[in-house]
Amino acid sequence: MTKKFDLKRLSFGLLAVSALAASLSACVPLVVGGAAVGGVMVAADRRTSGAQLDDEGIELKAVNRIGDYFGDKVHVNVTSFNRQVLLTGEVPTAEQKERVLQIVNKVENVRSVVDETAVMASSSLSTRSSDTLVTGKVKATLVDAKDLQANSFKVVTERGTVYLMGRVTQREADRATQLVRTISGVSKVVRLFEIITEQELNTLQTTNKTAK
Repeated sequence: MTKKFDLKRLSFGLLAVSALAASLSACVPLVVGGAAVGGVMVAADRRTSGAQLDDEGIELKAVNRIGDYFGDKVHVNVTSFNRQVLLTGEVPTAEQKERVLQIVNKVENVRSVVDETAVMASSSLSTRSSDTLVTGKVKATLVDAKDLQANSFKVVTERGTVYLMGRVTQREADRATQLVRTISGVSKVVRLFEIITEQELNTLQTTNKTAK
């Protein structure tokens, strides 16, 4: 494996370090899923511009509404991709878990919700720091894979479980899963992909090139 760093890999590394620093500086109970950074990534996104805006709105509204209802009593991460919402984190009781799900289901433009929150005490700072580092390693691995477009994947890590989201082909889904499973610190991989055909991918790539 090459040890040479390119700009994309360095960027992902810096993002991971920034996220880790933020998690160490304060204990934030509610987290919005990572958004695309910069015009280049937005332009290459396989979602429509409308879906991208909806996803940002869904994440912000869900976080705010959960925060208004629970305050700091729960630790819930909200990640939306193409209007499918992933909930991860921890809640103290089954009743609170159900209430979180109800709140998110009522957010405008939500197409479906995958509830992966656990009924347990909030994860420790060391666990969250480890998850941040794993996410950084996953993103760096996807960047190194020359047969994948790293910015087509959204990565979420919770207590060692890596959740992969994105609009990808079956080949891309299988390849990314294979790579992620080999990364140290990954205990499980959960795939929440929207599978598209190779023809659909070619059409998207042609459209993106034309738009540049």
